[in-house]
Amino acid sequence: MYKLRSGPVSVNHNKRKENTKIALIGWGLPSMEAMQRVNRDFIVVSLPEFEPYAKKHEIPFIAWDFGKEPTYEEVYERSAKLHDRLREMNVDHAVPIFEETVEWAGALNTRFREEPGLFDHAILFRDKAMMKRRAHMGGLNVGVFEEAGNREDVRRFFKRINQAQLRRHQKEADPVHVKAFNKAGASGHRMIMSEEDIDKKLSDSHFPSLVESHLPGLEISCEAFVHNGKVQFLNVTEYIVFGYSMMVPPTKRVEKLRPQIREEVQKVVDAFNIEYGVIHPEFFIADDQKLYFGEVAYRLPGGHIFDLMKKTYGFDPYQAHLLCCDPNTTKEELEGLFPDETKANGHAGSFLVYPKKNFISKVNVPQELEDHDYFEKHTLFKPAVNKIDSNQEGYGNHLGTVFFYGEDDETVKQLLQDYVDHDFFQ
Repeated sequence: MYKLRSGPVSVNHNKRKENTKIALIGWGLPSMEAMQRVNRDFIVVSLPEFEPYAKKHEIPFIAWDFGKEPTYEEVYERSAKLHDRLREMNVDHAVPIFEETVEWAGALNTRFREEPGLFDHAILFRDKAMMKRRAHMGGLNVGVFEEAGNREDVRRFFKRINQAQLRRHQKEADPVHVKAFNKAGASGHRMIMSEEDIDKKLSDSHFPSLVESHLPGLEISCEAFVHNGKVQFLNVTEYIVFGYSMMVPPTKRVEKLRPQIREEVQKVVDAFNIEYGVIHPEFFIADDQKLYFGEVAYRLPGGHIFDLMKKTYGFDPYQAHLLCCDPNTTKEELEGLFPDETKANGHAGSFLVYPKKNFISKVNVPQELEDHDYFEKHTLFKPAVNKIDSNQEGYGNHLGTVFFYGEDDETVKQLLQDYVDHDFFQ
Protein backbone atom coordinates (compact mmCIF):
# COMPACT_ATOMS: atom_id res chain seq x y z
CA MET A 1 0.00 0.00 0.00
CA TYR A 2 1.34 3.44 -0.97
CA LYS A 3 2.12 5.62 2.03
CA LEU A 4 1.80 9.38 1.50
CA ARG A 5 4.78 11.35 2.82
CA SER A 6 3.52 14.74 3.97
CA GLY A 7 4.73 17.56 6.18
CA PRO A 8 7.63 20.00 5.88
CA VAL A 9 10.81 19.04 4.06
CA SER A 10 13.96 19.35 6.18
CA VAL A 11 16.65 21.64 4.85
CA ASN A 12 20.22 20.41 4.78
CA HIS A 13 22.30 22.89 6.81
CA ASN A 14 25.75 21.71 5.73
CA LYS A 15 28.87 23.11 7.35
CA ARG A 16 30.99 25.60 5.47
CA LYS A 17 34.37 24.53 4.13
CA GLU A 18 37.36 24.87 6.45
CA ASN A 19 39.61 27.94 6.07
CA THR A 20 36.98 29.93 4.22
CA LYS A 21 35.57 33.37 5.00
CA ILE A 22 32.15 34.55 6.19
CA ALA A 23 30.23 37.37 4.49
CA LEU A 24 28.34 39.78 6.75
CA ILE A 25 25.38 40.99 4.69
CA GLY A 26 24.73 44.52 5.96
CA TRP A 27 26.74 47.17 7.78
CA GLY A 28 27.13 46.69 11.52
CA LEU A 29 30.27 47.81 13.36
CA PRO A 30 29.56 45.75 16.53
CA SER A 31 29.34 42.61 14.39
CA MET A 32 32.60 43.42 12.59
CA GLU A 33 34.39 43.97 15.88
CA ALA A 34 32.93 40.72 17.21
CA MET A 35 34.20 38.88 14.12
CA GLN A 36 37.72 39.97 14.97
CA ARG A 37 37.31 38.79 18.57
CA VAL A 38 36.17 35.31 17.52
CA ASN A 39 39.00 35.01 14.99
CA ARG A 40 36.84 34.59 11.89
CA ASP A 41 37.94 35.95 8.52
CA PHE A 42 35.12 38.00 7.05
CA ILE A 43 34.03 40.33 4.27
CA VAL A 44 31.30 42.95 4.60
CA VAL A 45 28.74 43.33 1.82
CA SER A 46 26.90 46.62 2.11
CA LEU A 47 25.82 49.81 0.37
CA PRO A 48 28.36 51.78 -1.69
CA GLU A 49 28.22 54.78 0.67
CA PHE A 50 30.09 52.76 3.33
CA GLU A 51 33.03 52.01 1.03
CA PRO A 52 35.16 55.10 1.92
CA TYR A 53 34.92 54.27 5.64
CA ALA A 54 35.75 50.62 4.95
CA LYS A 55 38.81 51.57 2.91
CA LYS A 56 40.01 54.05 5.52
CA HIS A 57 39.80 51.45 8.29
CA GLU A 58 40.95 48.51 6.14
CA ILE A 59 37.68 46.59 6.46
CA PRO A 60 37.31 43.90 3.76
CA PHE A 61 34.36 45.19 1.77
CA ILE A 62 32.23 44.68 -1.33
CA ALA A 63 29.96 47.54 -2.35
CA TRP A 64 26.58 46.23 -3.38
CA ASP A 65 23.33 47.92 -4.40
CA PHE A 66 20.55 45.73 -2.99
CA GLY A 67 17.91 47.65 -4.94
CA LYS A 68 14.65 49.11 -3.69
CA GLU A 69 12.22 46.38 -2.61
CA PRO A 70 13.24 43.74 -5.19
CA THR A 71 11.10 40.63 -5.53
CA TYR A 72 12.45 37.38 -4.16
CA GLU A 73 12.97 36.15 -7.73
CA GLU A 74 15.03 39.26 -8.50
CA VAL A 75 17.11 38.75 -5.35
CA TYR A 76 17.90 35.17 -6.34
CA GLU A 77 18.82 36.10 -9.91
CA ARG A 78 21.04 39.02 -8.86
CA SER A 79 22.71 36.98 -6.11
CA ALA A 80 24.51 34.93 -8.78
CA LYS A 81 26.88 37.78 -9.60
CA LEU A 82 27.52 38.56 -5.92
CA HIS A 83 28.10 34.86 -5.22
CA ASP A 84 30.74 34.67 -7.93
CA ARG A 85 32.57 37.69 -6.52
CA LEU A 86 32.49 36.26 -3.00
CA ARG A 87 33.66 32.86 -4.19
CA GLU A 88 36.70 34.52 -5.74
CA MET A 89 37.46 35.97 -2.29
CA ASN A 90 37.18 32.52 -0.64
CA VAL A 91 33.80 33.16 1.03
CA ASP A 92 31.61 30.13 1.75
CA HIS A 93 28.93 31.35 4.20
CA ALA A 94 26.67 34.41 4.53
CA VAL A 95 25.18 35.90 7.72
CA PRO A 96 22.38 38.51 7.51
CA ILE A 97 22.59 41.51 9.84
CA PHE A 98 19.31 43.26 9.04
CA GLU A 99 15.78 42.30 8.03
CA GLU A 100 16.21 43.31 4.40
CA THR A 101 19.33 41.19 3.96
CA VAL A 102 17.86 37.87 5.15
CA GLU A 103 16.80 36.75 1.67
CA TRP A 104 20.16 37.85 0.21
CA ALA A 105 22.02 35.67 2.71
CA GLY A 106 19.61 32.83 1.96
CA ALA A 107 20.20 33.14 -1.79
CA LEU A 108 23.97 33.16 -1.30
CA ASN A 109 23.95 30.17 1.06
CA THR A 110 21.79 28.27 -1.42
CA ARG A 111 24.54 28.78 -3.99
CA PHE A 112 27.40 28.12 -1.55
CA ARG A 113 25.82 24.83 -0.37
CA GLU A 114 24.10 23.93 -3.65
CA GLU A 115 20.97 23.41 -1.55
CA PRO A 116 17.89 25.07 -3.19
CA GLY A 117 15.83 24.80 0.00
CA LEU A 118 17.99 27.30 1.88
CA PHE A 119 16.59 30.22 -0.13
CA ASP A 120 12.98 29.16 0.49
CA HIS A 121 13.92 28.66 4.14
CA ALA A 122 15.13 32.27 4.36
CA ILE A 123 11.86 33.54 2.86
CA LEU A 124 10.00 31.81 5.72
CA PHE A 125 11.38 34.58 7.95
CA ARG A 126 10.38 37.39 5.57
CA ASP A 127 6.91 36.48 4.30
CA LYS A 128 4.56 36.85 7.26
CA ALA A 129 1.76 34.76 5.72
CA MET A 130 4.13 31.90 4.90
CA MET A 131 5.60 32.26 8.40
CA LYS A 132 2.19 32.06 10.12
CA ARG A 133 1.25 28.95 8.15
CA ARG A 134 4.50 27.22 9.11
CA ALA A 135 4.02 28.15 12.79
CA HIS A 136 0.44 26.91 12.77
CA MET A 137 1.44 23.59 11.18
CA GLY A 138 4.25 23.33 13.74
CA GLY A 139 1.79 23.34 16.65
CA LEU A 140 2.15 26.96 17.79
CA ASN A 141 -0.88 29.00 18.83
CA VAL A 142 -1.60 31.68 16.23
CA GLY A 143 -4.47 34.05 15.53
CA VAL A 144 -6.79 33.77 12.53
CA PHE A 145 -5.15 35.15 9.40
CA GLU A 146 -5.59 35.50 5.66
CA GLU A 147 -3.86 37.15 2.74
CA ALA A 148 -5.62 40.27 1.50
CA GLY A 149 -5.35 41.63 -2.03
CA ASN A 150 -7.55 44.69 -1.60
CA ARG A 151 -9.78 46.60 0.82
CA GLU A 152 -12.76 44.34 0.15
CA ASP A 153 -10.78 41.33 1.33
CA VAL A 154 -10.08 43.18 4.59
CA ARG A 155 -13.75 44.14 4.91
CA ARG A 156 -14.86 40.52 4.53
CA PHE A 157 -12.26 39.36 7.05
CA PHE A 158 -13.26 42.08 9.53
CA LYS A 159 -16.92 41.06 9.31
CA ARG A 160 -16.16 37.34 9.68
CA ILE A 161 -13.99 37.86 12.75
CA ASN A 162 -16.63 39.97 14.49
CA GLN A 163 -19.38 37.56 13.51
CA ALA A 164 -17.39 34.71 15.08
CA GLN A 165 -16.87 36.84 18.20
CA LEU A 166 -20.64 37.55 18.37
CA ARG A 167 -19.88 41.26 18.08
CA ARG A 168 -22.02 42.13 15.07
CA HIS A 169 -24.51 44.00 17.25
CA GLN A 170 -21.99 45.48 19.68
CA LYS A 171 -20.93 49.14 19.62
CA GLU A 172 -17.24 48.20 19.74
CA ALA A 173 -15.92 45.79 17.14
CA ASP A 174 -12.94 43.51 17.62
CA PRO A 175 -10.00 45.06 15.76
CA VAL A 176 -7.98 43.33 13.04
CA HIS A 177 -4.45 44.08 11.89
CA VAL A 178 -3.21 44.66 8.36
CA LYS A 179 0.54 44.05 8.02
CA ALA A 180 3.03 44.23 5.19
CA PHE A 181 4.37 40.79 4.31
CA ASN A 182 8.05 41.64 4.66
CA LYS A 183 8.58 44.74 6.81
CA ALA A 184 9.99 44.87 10.33
CA GLY A 185 8.47 46.43 13.43
CA ALA A 186 5.50 48.77 12.99
CA SER A 187 6.31 49.61 9.38
CA GLY A 188 3.36 48.83 7.11
CA HIS A 189 1.13 47.97 10.11
CA ARG A 190 -2.43 49.31 10.33
CA MET A 191 -4.88 48.55 13.13
CA ILE A 192 -8.47 48.45 11.83
CA MET A 193 -11.06 49.31 14.48
CA SER A 194 -14.09 49.76 12.21
CA GLU A 195 -15.25 49.44 8.61
CA GLU A 196 -14.65 53.17 8.23
CA ASP A 197 -10.97 52.58 9.11
CA ILE A 198 -10.63 50.30 6.10
CA ASP A 199 -11.31 53.17 3.70
CA LYS A 200 -9.56 55.78 5.82
CA LYS A 201 -6.32 53.95 6.69
CA LEU A 202 -5.73 51.71 3.70
CA SER A 203 -4.76 52.53 0.12
CA ASP A 204 -3.93 50.36 -2.89
CA SER A 205 -0.24 50.62 -1.96
CA HIS A 206 -0.84 48.54 1.19
CA PHE A 207 -1.66 45.41 -0.80
CA PRO A 208 -1.09 42.53 -1.01
CA SER A 209 -0.76 42.11 2.75
CA LEU A 210 -1.47 39.91 5.74
CA VAL A 211 -4.67 40.51 7.71
CA GLU A 212 -5.05 38.86 11.12
CA SER A 213 -7.20 38.85 14.21
CA HIS A 214 -6.22 40.83 17.28
CA LEU A 215 -4.18 39.02 19.93
CA PRO A 216 -4.76 40.66 23.32
CA GLY A 217 -2.21 40.40 26.07
CA LEU A 218 1.27 41.38 27.11
CA GLU A 219 3.82 41.31 24.28
CA ILE A 220 7.33 39.96 24.60
CA SER A 221 10.18 39.19 22.27
CA CYS A 222 12.76 36.47 22.68
CA GLU A 223 16.34 36.40 21.53
CA ALA A 224 17.25 32.74 21.20
CA PHE A 225 20.82 31.70 20.45
CA VAL A 226 20.64 28.41 18.56
CA HIS A 227 23.33 25.91 17.66
CA ASN A 228 22.83 22.35 16.41
CA GLY A 229 19.08 22.90 16.61
CA LYS A 230 19.00 23.60 20.36
CA VAL A 231 18.48 26.86 22.26
CA GLN A 232 21.77 27.59 24.00
CA PHE A 233 20.64 30.82 25.68
CA LEU A 234 17.27 32.57 25.86
CA ASN A 235 16.76 36.23 26.55
CA VAL A 236 13.22 37.47 27.21
CA THR A 237 12.47 41.13 26.47
CA GLU A 238 9.27 42.72 27.75
CA TYR A 239 7.73 45.36 25.51
CA ILE A 240 6.61 48.05 27.94
CA VAL A 241 5.09 50.43 25.37
CA PHE A 242 5.04 48.77 21.96
CA GLY A 243 7.23 50.59 19.47
CA TYR A 244 8.73 52.81 22.17
CA SER A 245 10.23 50.97 25.12
CA MET A 246 11.49 47.56 26.23
CA MET A 247 13.17 46.00 29.25
CA VAL A 248 15.67 43.16 29.81
CA PRO A 249 15.10 40.92 31.67
CA PRO A 250 11.30 41.22 32.01
CA THR A 251 9.25 41.90 35.12
CA LYS A 252 8.80 39.11 37.67
CA ARG A 253 5.30 38.48 36.30
CA VAL A 254 6.80 37.43 32.96
CA GLU A 255 10.01 35.89 34.30
CA LYS A 256 8.08 33.22 36.20
CA LEU A 257 6.81 31.98 32.82
CA ARG A 258 10.34 31.41 31.48
CA PRO A 259 10.08 27.58 31.38
CA GLN A 260 6.87 27.83 29.36
CA ILE A 261 8.37 30.50 27.08
CA ARG A 262 11.50 28.41 26.53
CA GLU A 263 9.36 25.45 25.54
CA GLU A 264 7.51 27.56 22.95
CA VAL A 265 10.76 28.99 21.56
CA GLN A 266 12.21 25.52 21.10
CA LYS A 267 8.96 24.65 19.35
CA VAL A 268 9.65 27.55 16.93
CA VAL A 269 13.19 26.22 16.37
CA ASP A 270 11.84 22.76 15.59
CA ALA A 271 8.91 23.95 13.46
CA PHE A 272 11.11 26.20 11.34
CA ASN A 273 13.97 23.69 11.08
CA ILE A 274 16.52 26.13 12.54
CA GLU A 275 19.97 24.69 13.16
CA TYR A 276 22.18 27.77 13.61
CA GLY A 277 21.89 31.46 14.38
CA VAL A 278 19.85 33.86 16.50
CA ILE A 279 16.10 34.10 16.13
CA HIS A 280 13.88 36.90 17.37
CA PRO A 281 10.33 35.55 17.90
CA GLU A 282 7.54 37.62 19.40
CA PHE A 283 4.71 36.25 21.55
CA PHE A 284 1.58 37.52 23.23
CA ILE A 285 0.85 36.32 26.76
CA ALA A 286 -2.91 36.08 27.28
CA ASP A 287 -4.65 36.59 30.62
CA ASP A 288 -4.75 32.81 31.12
CA GLN A 289 -0.94 32.78 30.55
CA LYS A 290 -1.31 30.97 27.24
CA LEU A 291 1.32 32.02 24.68
CA TYR A 292 0.39 33.04 21.13
CA PHE A 293 2.98 33.25 18.37
CA GLY A 294 3.23 36.66 16.69
CA GLU A 295 6.14 36.42 14.27
CA VAL A 296 9.81 35.48 14.09
CA ALA A 297 12.87 37.14 12.54
CA TYR A 298 16.25 35.67 11.70
CA ARG A 299 18.56 38.60 12.39
CA LEU A 300 19.77 40.93 15.13
CA PRO A 301 16.93 42.43 17.21
CA GLY A 302 16.26 46.17 17.15
CA GLY A 303 15.64 48.55 20.03
CA HIS A 304 19.20 48.18 21.42
CA ILE A 305 18.18 44.81 22.91
CA PHE A 306 21.70 43.38 22.54
CA ASP A 307 23.05 46.36 24.48
CA LEU A 308 20.51 45.77 27.25
CA MET A 309 21.52 42.11 27.39
CA LYS A 310 25.20 43.04 27.59
CA LYS A 311 24.43 45.35 30.51
CA THR A 312 22.37 42.86 32.53
CA TYR A 313 23.98 39.52 31.67
CA GLY A 314 27.61 40.60 31.27
CA PHE A 315 28.40 38.79 28.01
CA ASP A 316 28.84 39.87 24.39
CA PRO A 317 25.67 39.01 22.40
CA TYR A 318 27.26 40.12 19.11
CA GLN A 319 30.07 37.63 19.55
CA ALA A 320 27.62 34.92 20.58
CA HIS A 321 25.44 35.68 17.55
CA LEU A 322 28.29 35.12 15.12
CA LEU A 323 29.49 31.95 16.81
CA CYS A 324 25.95 30.52 16.70
CA CYS A 325 25.58 31.51 13.03
CA ASP A 326 28.74 29.60 12.11
CA PRO A 327 28.04 25.87 11.61
CA ASN A 328 31.76 25.22 12.19
CA THR A 329 31.73 26.58 15.75
CA THR A 330 32.88 23.87 18.11
CA LYS A 331 31.35 22.74 21.37
CA GLU A 332 34.49 24.00 23.12
CA GLU A 333 34.00 27.51 21.71
CA LEU A 334 30.45 27.64 23.12
CA GLU A 335 31.39 26.32 26.56
CA GLY A 336 31.43 29.12 29.10
CA LEU A 337 30.15 31.64 26.54
CA PHE A 338 26.66 32.07 27.96
CA PRO A 339 25.75 33.08 31.52
CA ASP A 340 22.87 31.61 33.52
CA GLU A 341 19.81 33.10 31.80
CA THR A 342 17.86 33.08 35.09
CA LYS A 343 20.43 35.24 36.93
CA ALA A 344 20.58 38.73 35.46
CA ASN A 345 22.22 41.66 37.17
CA GLY A 346 19.43 44.24 37.47
CA HIS A 347 17.08 45.47 34.74
CA ALA A 348 17.98 47.61 31.73
CA GLY A 349 15.51 49.53 29.59
CA SER A 350 15.61 51.52 26.38
CA PHE A 351 13.14 54.22 25.35
CA LEU A 352 13.14 55.13 21.66
CA VAL A 353 12.43 58.82 21.07
CA TYR A 354 10.50 59.93 18.00
CA PRO A 355 9.87 63.57 17.02
CA LYS A 356 6.25 64.62 17.53
CA LYS A 357 6.34 67.51 15.08
CA ASN A 358 7.66 68.12 11.58
CA PHE A 359 10.01 70.96 12.54
CA ILE A 360 12.41 70.83 15.49
CA SER A 361 15.06 73.20 16.80
CA LYS A 362 16.42 71.71 20.05
CA VAL A 363 16.50 68.72 22.40
CA ASN A 364 14.26 68.87 25.47
CA VAL A 365 15.23 66.34 28.18
CA PRO A 366 13.37 66.80 31.52
CA GLN A 367 15.68 67.57 34.42
CA GLU A 368 13.87 65.12 36.71
CA LEU A 369 14.61 62.35 34.22
CA GLU A 370 18.34 63.08 34.19
CA ASP A 371 18.36 63.35 37.99
CA HIS A 372 16.74 59.94 38.52
CA ASP A 373 19.01 57.27 40.02
CA TYR A 374 18.01 54.81 37.29
CA PHE A 375 18.80 57.17 34.40
CA GLU A 376 21.93 55.92 32.64
CA LYS A 377 22.39 58.03 29.50
CA HIS A 378 20.70 59.31 26.37
CA THR A 379 21.77 59.60 22.74
CA LEU A 380 19.36 62.35 21.68
CA PHE A 381 20.64 64.74 19.06
CA LYS A 382 19.34 67.60 17.00
CA PRO A 383 19.40 66.53 13.34
CA ALA A 384 21.35 68.61 10.83
CA VAL A 385 18.08 69.36 9.02
CA ASN A 386 15.30 70.85 11.16
CA LYS A 387 12.47 69.57 8.99
CA ILE A 388 11.39 65.97 9.67
CA ASP A 389 9.98 63.73 6.92
CA SER A 390 6.31 63.23 7.79
CA ASN A 391 5.78 60.39 5.27
CA GLN A 392 7.73 57.73 7.16
CA GLU A 393 6.20 54.31 7.83
CA GLY A 394 5.39 53.02 11.31
CA TYR A 395 6.68 55.30 14.03
CA GLY A 396 9.27 56.82 11.70
CA ASN A 397 12.95 57.01 12.52
CA HIS A 398 13.81 57.53 16.15
CA LEU A 399 16.28 60.35 16.83
CA GLY A 400 17.95 58.83 19.84
CA THR A 401 17.38 56.62 22.85
CA VAL A 402 17.08 57.09 26.61
CA PHE A 403 18.62 54.26 28.66
CA PHE A 404 17.67 53.24 32.20
CA TYR A 405 19.22 50.72 34.54
CA GLY A 406 18.40 49.62 38.09
CA GLU A 407 17.59 46.75 40.43
CA ASP A 408 13.84 47.16 40.78
CA ASP A 409 11.87 45.91 37.77
CA GLU A 410 8.73 47.93 38.50
CA THR A 411 10.67 51.21 38.80
CA VAL A 412 12.38 50.65 35.46
CA LYS A 413 9.04 49.73 33.91
CA GLN A 414 7.38 52.88 35.23
CA LEU A 415 10.13 55.11 33.86
CA LEU A 416 9.71 53.49 30.44
CA GLN A 417 6.01 54.41 30.55
CA ASP A 418 6.22 57.90 32.01
CA TYR A 419 7.71 59.74 29.05
CA VAL A 420 5.68 58.40 26.11
CA ASP A 421 3.78 61.69 25.79
CA HIS A 422 6.73 63.95 26.51
CA ASP A 423 8.04 65.93 23.53
CA PHE A 424 11.81 65.49 23.64
CA PHE A 425 12.25 67.88 20.72
CA GLN A 426 11.07 71.49 20.47
